[in-house]
Amino acid sequence: MRKIIYACLFSLGFLNLAQAQQPPVNSLYMFDQLLINPAYAGAQVQFSATAVHRNQWANFPGAPKTSSFSTQTTVARNKVGIGLIFINDRIGVHNDNMIYMAYSYKLEMPVGELSLGIQGGMQMIKSDWDLLKTKDPDNTLAGITSNTNPNFGTGIFYSNRDFYAGLSVPYLLNSITTEPDLTLSEGNRERVYWMTVGNKRPMGKDFEIIPQALIRLQKGSPLSFDLNTHIVYKDAVGIGMSYRIIEGIVAMFELKLNENLHVGYAYDMTTSALQKYSNGTHEIMINYRYKIPALHKGLECPSYF
Repeated sequence: MRKIIYACLFSLGFLNLAQAQQPPVNSLYMFDQLLINPAYAGAQVQFSATAVHRNQWANFPGAPKTSSFSTQTTVARNKVGIGLIFINDRIGVHNDNMIYMAYSYKLEMPVGELSLGIQGGMQMIKSDWDLLKTKDPDNTLAGITSNTNPNFGTGIFYSNRDFYAGLSVPYLLNSITTEPDLTLSEGNRERVYWMTVGNKRPMGKDFEIIPQALIRLQKGSPLSFDLNTHIVYKDAVGIGMSYRIIEGIVAMFELKLNENLHVGYAYDMTTSALQKYSNGTHEIMINYRYKIPALHKGLECPSYF
């Protein structure tokens, strides 16, 4: 059974190469939505830098490992948001690097703010087929192959003090080119549509509850969603649980160390058949925020939660 799972994992990796694998979902997505929606650029007003590392299916050979880094801020008196995104996603023999620039323009609404965003960048995939260990060597799967594909996307994001909602298509191009010596000279990637929504409600003097949802739609794939709830104490400590359809349950913890530094941790408890071979998924996050006087003087910044 373990050998069968390994084979399926490597096959999944090959299919991801042909279809240009979409960035995986972070369990702590609500603290860095720039990864899935360019309209989120500048939503935190002040300069914000976030690093996330996700070790999926711990102790499982060839399992996905994803690292991301993003920065964002507002300019032009909070009318424009700009952001930079870098994602490294490794699975099996494949190493996928993505770098994108994001831009958003903000419109003041009677209650809240509506942001329209676009992003553009490159995806660079490198595959080291020599890492494959097969019973019968196949010369067609040998050496190192790589390809680079441009892409762009768009999104909208609405928010006020207690509510947010977003809709995005981060990667609009659905055709890619691969190396000539691969089996497929052209692959096809179906667009993924992301929808997010969240609402903050007070619970007494010191507590707040924040229910949130993330929905993913893709042609040819079943509906996927996350439902989660955070309970926050004095806007400093958050504890949450999330349910991810098919995959499992997620426990989350977040802590605001001071006005500039925020850390988070999530543990995904796998409920599928993989739970026999994996110790779950670990995810850590570090966020740093700083109000630049020349850009953000007199502007109100939202809370961490």
